[in-house]
Parts: sequence; structure tokens; C-alpha cells
Amino acid sequence: MSLLEVRNLRASYGRIPVLHQIDFSVNAGEIVGVVGHNGMGKTTLLRCLMGHLKTNAGTILLRDRDVQGLSAHKRARLGVTLVPQGRDIFGNLTVHENLMLGAFGTQDQSARIDEMISIFPRLADLLDRKGGALSGGEQQILALARALCNRPSLLLLDEPTEGVQPSIVLEMATALKSISQTENLAVILVEQNIAFIQSLAERVYTISNGVIEQELSVFGPNGAALITEALGF
Repeated sequence: MSLLEVRNLRASYGRIPVLHQIDFSVNAGEIVGVVGHNGMGKTTLLRCLMGHLKTNAGTILLRDRDVQGLSAHKRARLGVTLVPQGRDIFGNLTVHENLMLGAFGTQDQSARIDEMISIFPRLADLLDRKGGALSGGEQQILALARALCNRPSLLLLDEPTEGVQPSIVLEMATALKSISQTENLAVILVEQNIAFIQSLAERVYTISNGVIEQELSVFGPNGAALITEALGF
């Protein structure tokens, strides 16, 4: 059974339509990529799923429950978490304080933070440092760890490797693959880094002009070539 089912989703910015009849699904524990040229609706799709942007039509089913009318806060309580472009960490708070906010409301807050530090060991030496003083890659690790602190069931990632050094990209891929398997975490990954997508996702949706055009198997015949074409490289 699908964790997430999206049917006939439409959205616009004012009078400008952006998404048209979006249909797709994601299973629990599955990592799915979404690729396409810039401005084709990828980020808008994630904002709609999180509840940051009101949709015009369609349904968003999370475990068969229609969450269309729910606020982002209520969707977060149901297990949906977004890590946007720009990371959106609290730069004036320490790394540890950022993680505490991520784990707020969980029964095992301290244990979960310790678990995230073990998964992302580079954070161990940065706990007392302000988020704004971290490098771009360190901020991305922190944003990811903070999002995972609350044990989401659906993680939305928007260009997580943008401007991040290769060693940290590898750390993120290793952590996401492990957590997806051990915690049955579903991930929707909007990404331009083909190698990163191939290391995590088994299938990819291509989006163009607000429409999902095709579903590709990453490991199928010419999978990488078709994804590259969708990205316009």
C-alpha cells in the first residue's frame, strides 16, 4: 500500500498555473527522485505536499487520509518533513539547539539527538557552534539531521547537494539509504546531481511544465541517459 498518493493535483501562483494534473505515488521505505529543468514545478510540488502552498484541485493522501486541507504544522505532526533549498536552519542557535528543536515533542529527545550524531559524526565536534558559522555542507548535514530528529515517515528534500562538497554528499547518501531501510522512511528527492539520485533512488519521475511526463527506472535500460536528458544536460 502506498504511503503517499497524489491525484490530479493542480496549483498556481495567483493566476499563473504551475502544476497540472499531477499523479504519482510513493511507498513506505522508498526513495523516489523528481527531476526536470529549472522552473518546471519541482519545488512547487514539494511546497504543496508540505502544505506551504494552497492547491487548486486534487487530493493528497497520506496513509489513505486526505491531508489537502491541513496546515503544514498538522502535516508535520503526521510525519511529513521538508528540507528546503537554503537549508533553513537557525543560524543564531547552536547545532545542539537546532537538533533540540527538531526533536521537540519526541519521547526520547536526548536519545534521538545522540542517534543523529552517531549517524552524522561530523556534528559531534560542532554542537556548541552557531549554525550560521558552519560551512554550507555542514549546514546541510545539520538541516538533514534536524529533520530526521522527529522520526518522519515522509521526507521531502529540495536540492540537498547544491553547493555541497563531495565528501558530505557521500555522507548524506549513506545516511539516507540506511535510515530509509531501518526506519521505513519514504523520501521524495528533487535533485540535479545524477550520481546522487542513482545512489539512492530506484525510480524517478520527470516533470516538465508542471506535468509529470514519465516514470523511469534508474537501473532500467538507458535509465541514466534518460534522466540526464530530462535534466537538460
